[in-house]
Amino acid sequence: MSGLSDIPVLLEDNHLLGVVKPVNIPVQEDASGDPDMLTLLKNDLKIRHDKPGNVFLGLVHRLDRPVGGAMIFAKTSKAASRLSDAVRTHSIRKTYAAVTNGVPRQREGRLVHYLLKNERTNTVTAVSKGTAGAKEAILDYIVLADDGKRALVRVELHTGRSHQIRVQMSSIGCPLYGDQKYGAALTKPGEQIALWSVRLRFPHPITKESTLLISLPDPRMAPWSTWSDNVYKLLRDELEHGE
Repeated sequence: MSGLSDIPVLLEDNHLLGVVKPVNIPVQEDASGDPDMLTLLKNDLKIRHDKPGNVFLGLVHRLDRPVGGAMIFAKTSKAASRLSDAVRTHSIRKTYAAVTNGVPRQREGRLVHYLLKNERTNTVTAVSKGTAGAKEAILDYIVLADDGKRALVRVELHTGRSHQIRVQMSSIGCPLYGDQKYGAALTKPGEQIALWSVRLRFPHPITKESTLLISLPDPRMAPWSTWSDNVYKLLRDELEHGE
């Protein structure tokens, strides 16, 4: 994979680059040595804009390697600084779609857990409030559709903890489809995790205008294909016009 022919662009101006991250690509170089988003995008910008020397591209938020969907990068240091501030102050609102194994008992709700990360194993556990090192994790979810065994849910993150959605949904008995870490008992080898960054809403770092990026998972791919195109049309409409 190389260049943006393989990475769809959602938005690009002098300050920002919004793209659709493909699944199973790390956001930055890691021990695997596999192609990563930062390197691919920098190389493409260098070629497309005929830039000599190094190209600046700031990473302001992350997606887990197996997760796809909307991502924003900063093309200037000023944009990177202001977007990083927006992340820190929760001014960037993040919405995800996920498929769960099992259907949540409540059709919608708020989940509050305290999560503790084990850096050695790169795993996260829900623990009791007050546990040393644990951080509060909050999300809202709503079930958009279900088939009795699985549910399509929309998730609004209020905190940005590592593996947050995966651990919190697993903690209520509804691990994500394809999650090898937190839903192994219900996951077959080789299944792709069903978690997608569907919307980013944030103030533009220069103009301050409300900026919206939307990306939907491919409804032809399992398990997203469980639901009709009409479900995704309704989801897109909610993402475009809802809060």
